[in-house]
Amino acid sequence: MLTLTIAERRDLKARAHTINPVVMIGKDGLSTTVVAELDRALISHELIKVKAQIDDRIARNTLYEEICQQLAAAPVQHIGKTFVIYRPKPEDADTKKKLSAKEKKRLPYRTKRSFQNE
Repeated sequence: MLTLTIAERRDLKARAHTINPVVMIGKDGLSTTVVAELDRALISHELIKVKAQIDDRIARNTLYEEICQQLAAAPVQHIGKTFVIYRPKPEDADTKKKLSAKEKKRLPYRTKRSFQNE
C-alpha cells in the first residue's frame, strides 16, 4: 500500500472534492471485475472516488483497505460510503519527451495590427 504525507493527502482531498464517483461497488462486494474496473480507472485518472452500497461500517473499512492493498494505491479519504483512492500514473519514458529550453519558448502571436503595418 502506498503511503502519503499529510500535505499530499490534504492536496488530494482538495482535488477530489469536485470529482464524481467513477466506480460503484454493490452489495455483493469486491469481485474480480470490480477490481479490474478500479485498476482501469486509476490508470486513466490516478485519483478516483468510489461509492460502496454496503451498509455495515466495519465491512466498508475492510473493503477500503482491501482495495488499496490489491491495487497498491494510497487511501486518501473515507467519508460514509465514499472512498477516495490515489495511485500515481506509471512513468512511461516513451510517451514523455523532454523539451529543450528553445522548444519550450513559443513565438508570440501576431496581432491584426502587425499584419497591417507590413
